[in-house]
Amino acid sequence: MRTIAVPAHAGTAFDGRHLFQIAEDRIQKIDPQTGRVVATIPAPGGSDSGLAWAEGTLWVGQGRGRKIHQIDPQTGAILRTIECNRVVTGVTWVDGELWHGTWTGDESDLRRIDPRTGEVLDRLEMPAGMGVSGLESDGGERFFCGGGSSGKVRAIRRPRRRTPAGSGAKTAMPLPDPSSA
Repeated sequence: MRTIAVPAHAGTAFDGRHLFQIAEDRIQKIDPQTGRVVATIPAPGGSDSGLAWAEGTLWVGQGRGRKIHQIDPQTGAILRTIECNRVVTGVTWVDGELWHGTWTGDESDLRRIDPRTGEVLDRLEMPAGMGVSGLESDGGERFFCGGGSSGKVRAIRRPRRRTPAGSGAKTAMPLPDPSSA
């Protein structure tokens, strides 16, 4: 429809009124109607890799730092940090659930985690060699994740929640490609 000419590096979020965009060491708050940057806050890490809006705050993946930060969208102050045991490649919220992508070596997965404790509640393992470089939800049953240097975006079916404590690891099942039907 149109392009907004601002630096854009590793994550975009929308709060219902403004876009937030990671641009190297800062997060820009953008008026989507005018394309004007109306404010900036510092990004929390040197390798930020994903951005989501939930609970009135921004959630930022810190890639190689293996962390997810909840930050104040007005000041950039870190409100909470969740430690991860793998490189964080993207974050998204859907139906009150925090999910993030990982990619280390030849292994990737999507994880649902407890936003208070960081406990992994659900895990979708990707087939070996199928990297995840970004994560977004359609707000329903699908995740979309970048495929790194493959040049592909994959649609992955989100599992239905079975128990509050999670259900362990599963193998991700890509949705059928509508262009091949």
